[in-house]
Amino acid sequence: MSQPARFATWFGRTSSQPLADEGVSNSAEELQALTANEESLQQDSEDMSFQEQFQPAEGRSGDAIAQVVAVASVATLLVTTWIAVFASGASFYWFAWHPLLQSAAVALFTYGILTLQPASYAKSKAAGLTRHQLAMAVTGFPVAFLGYAAMFFNKILASRAHFTTWHGTFGLITFILMTVQLILGGGSVWLNGALFGGNPKAKLVWKYHRAVGYLTLFFFMLTFHLGGAWSSWATEHTWWIARLLAFTLAPVGVLVAVYSRIRPSKMKFW
Repeated sequence: MSQPARFATWFGRTSSQPLADEGVSNSAEELQALTANEESLQQDSEDMSFQEQFQPAEGRSGDAIAQVVAVASVATLLVTTWIAVFASGASFYWFAWHPLLQSAAVALFTYGILTLQPASYAKSKAAGLTRHQLAMAVTGFPVAFLGYAAMFFNKILASRAHFTTWHGTFGLITFILMTVQLILGGGSVWLNGALFGGNPKAKLVWKYHRAVGYLTLFFFMLTFHLGGAWSSWATEHTWWIARLLAFTLAPVGVLVAVYSRIRPSKMKFW
């Protein structure tokens, strides 16, 4: 097995069945087909073994390499951020938690997207959705929220104004998009999609959830670039080469790699 292919199996390169059906219409026949397919998927997920959950992906040319690039890029961003904070010599106060938690959230969100890209074996789609929810809703969102809260309280304690920089402004936009994402994603699957009228109608929301997710990732990377490459704290505590690699090139690497793995057919809006 090649190195990229072996690497791909660690991530279980799968996609949830719901996201594969984002282009459906509102016709009764297609909604019935969705329901039947979902029931089949649920039965498959109950029968699949541990090894089946980590089957290699469908193998579209370039996907495995793109996954390696995405993971290497987000790892560079994460490790550089943590080293910079701990090497700064500053005492651990509210501000220090902001970059630590936000970089961890970025890593979790990137993994959460990769594990649903692209579709793989039918039996592993449910497992991919489970990993996605664990990375995004269970861990990623709470970690990001704590990171935002740390900076918010730091501003209050220092009696400083909020959202006075581009980094802060785009951070607020990102947080709003992230919250919308949680509502769209969770509301369409939790409690049988009751928030959007129940299944199978709720499944029609998935394509919007996917599209907003890719938009949110862009704003997350842009915000990290503005804070990591241009903020006064970053310029005082990191070398220019580290800022270039970790907060300019790495975010671009994540976006290019993740976007190259998108299946446009799963986001048909017309």
